Amino acid sequence: MKIAFVIHCFFPQHFYGTETYTLALARHYRNAGHEVVVLSAIFQGEPAADGLITRYEYEGIPVVCIDKNKVPHTRVKETYYQPDMRPVLEQALREVQPDIVHVTHLINHTAVVLEVTQRLGIPTYATFTDFFGFCLNNKLEAADGELCRGPAPSRSNCVACHLKDAARSPYSEAWIRKASTPRSAKWIATAANLGRRLPGMRGGAVDGLVEDIVRRPDTLQGLYNGTYRGAVAPTRFLKKAYEANGIAVPMQDIWFGVDIDRSPKPVRPAGHRPVIGFIGQIAPHKGTDLLLKAFQRLPQNSAELRIYGPADQDPAYMETLKALAEGQQVRFEGTFPSEKMADVLRAIDLLVIPSRWYENSPLVLLNSLATHTPVLVSNVEGMTEFLEPGRNGYAFERGSVDSLAQQLGKLVGAPQELYQLARTTHYARTPDMMAEETLSIYKSLQ
Repeated sequence: MKIAFVIHCFFPQHFYGTETYTLALARHYRNAGHEVVVLSAIFQGEPAADGLITRYEYEGIPVVCIDKNKVPHTRVKETYYQPDMRPVLEQALREVQPDIVHVTHLINHTAVVLEVTQRLGIPTYATFTDFFGFCLNNKLEAADGELCRGPAPSRSNCVACHLKDAARSPYSEAWIRKASTPRSAKWIATAANLGRRLPGMRGGAVDGLVEDIVRRPDTLQGLYNGTYRGAVAPTRFLKKAYEANGIAVPMQDIWFGVDIDRSPKPVRPAGHRPVIGFIGQIAPHKGTDLLLKAFQRLPQNSAELRIYGPADQDPAYMETLKALAEGQQVRFEGTFPSEKMADVLRAIDLLVIPSRWYENSPLVLLNSLATHTPVLVSNVEGMTEFLEPGRNGYAFERGSVDSLAQQLGKLVGAPQELYQLARTTHYARTPDMMAEETLSIYKSLQ
């Protein structure tokens, strides 16, 4: 059987969770005797390739890569449904000739790829790695920073999310830049949604922008429900969220597996100072600032904080973090090769994931548990599903510095109890287990 994985980007330039998951599936399928190929893309704005479609191999896995610089999107609609991609995708899939297509992310290719697989008669499956199928910002985070259940009937909440994000750009129109606060974004979104059909506005730029956003959930719902024969949801929470937003694709919740050295954590010597760790993107939605503010409240020299992540992702935010860290036992360690994950976690006594948004089975959480590193996470379902309080970690109130500081204080204040958690923290699932269960859905749902 020949399986084509469709993903927004891939190794070696991109190496985060979805890419790692896709690589793990491809490796297992190949080892099981199947032929695999990855259909990837270059993001618009990244260094361009020599041609529209290029080919290379990564770890012996063939990769077909489409350069989005040569098929750029120019409006919101084209970020989720871009007809100009149809002939490119059809050409690529006709050349690959897969028996099955498995989509792990639609960004760059857009949902047009589902029309192409329908036309070519290729059975198509998916793994829903985030909330792209119904959420404009993929994070289920409202414009005011609160958690969101999904598009409202009017879609005004989706319009507000877009406007608040777009307001940061100096190239946005003046009326959009006024939507820089949650309150103004909500007000302007409501006004734009109501006023766009007035004489003089109908068919104009505002009407077009709002229409693109309003149509998004229905467009994706129709293509998902009409194309996917089955899907993987890596958490029960994500499965429920998709079902609640009209996605009727048969779904199985299959926890991700991780491939990492599971050796016992070294015994900490007497006088060891607890090491608190953060690993991930350095961005506001990841809550790194919450961790630094909470860390400030710990007794001086009672613990050390190591922050791993790209320093250049959001330079302004990084400067804020450095200011918060001044005078504290904080080290910004930058990034590290994925093969060093076990070594990094081995030196950490507590991994903190303080995300403001609905994290969905982040691989760093699973790697932490697998290396016997207890965790302290925001109390959102995409992470608490893996939590056994008192055995592998604890949760704190999402977005609350007070709650995070209180939990950190308890753990740092009783270091021997913290180190004891390493003995009961574990995560047994491997990529082979995950991939075997995923491969079986093609047979059970055909």
